[in-house]
Amino acid sequence: MSTRTASVIRRPDKGLTISGTRVTLYALMDYLHWGWPHDEIRDWLSLSDDQLRAALDYIAAHEDEVEAEYQEVVRKAEERRRYYEQLEREHLARTPPSPTTPERAALRARIAAERARLDAEFAREEQAHRTKEASPEDARQ
Repeated sequence: MSTRTASVIRRPDKGLTISGTRVTLYALMDYLHWGWPHDEIRDWLSLSDDQLRAALDYIAAHEDEVEAEYQEVVRKAEERRRYYEQLEREHLARTPPSPTTPERAALRARIAAERARLDAEFAREEQAHRTKEASPEDARQ
């Protein structure tokens, strides 16, 4: 590992992080595991070419250690997610449903009408698009 790589990766309380950012290597690894191309990861996380290259070099040089840490971070995140989902279920079970006010009922009706209008508009556009695509084929036959 070069000194450039070492100076770009740091370890604050939240784990391995790319210097000058709040981006952890674990977030970067999520995108790598999901199969994102490097240039899209760089753009999405607002990294420079040097920062991305240094992070990738660091991951490659410390693959086993970083992967073990990443798996631990994923495990803890899943554990927290399950904990808070259980808290939410318990809270909702204790909380009586609030009565629907006339204003809320009117708003829901407006939303449903708008959704139906947009669905119909989308269906018309899809049909028009399919018709345009089918027309050149018919002409060639």
